[in-house]
Amino acid sequence: MTSSTLPRGLSVWAISVIAVVFGMLTIKEGGAVLSGNTAALAAAGNYVPFVVWFNFLAGFAYVAAGIGLFMQQRWAMWLAVAIAVSTAFTLAALGVVIVSGGAFEQRTAFAMGLRTVVWMVIAGVAWRRLAHRTT
Repeated sequence: MTSSTLPRGLSVWAISVIAVVFGMLTIKEGGAVLSGNTAALAAAGNYVPFVVWFNFLAGFAYVAAGIGLFMQQRWAMWLAVAIAVSTAFTLAALGVVIVSGGAFEQRTAFAMGLRTVVWMVIAGVAWRRLAHRTT
């Protein structure tokens, strides 16, 4: 029985769906800002460009991780850990911008904190469910 045919469980199903949906929304919203969409730029306010770029690119990793987690692939667990760590570092870098007096939106700081927590939870669940797998 391969890891992809073992019982998935509600927790793996849930984190998979969350990752894919979160990723698709992130790509859509980040892409709108990066493409110069007037409405998206107005809604974004004082956005921090490196945060938008990080989130946009990470959105593709979210989708890949979600699909891999659904298929119970061990590499997806490592991808989830990498997303959690890189998101935490991006949040820290945003903190430097904020402390330095740079322009930012309060909702960006909140959203990055939420992303960090969500990906720590996803990585934790993935680790608990998939770390012992051999494939």
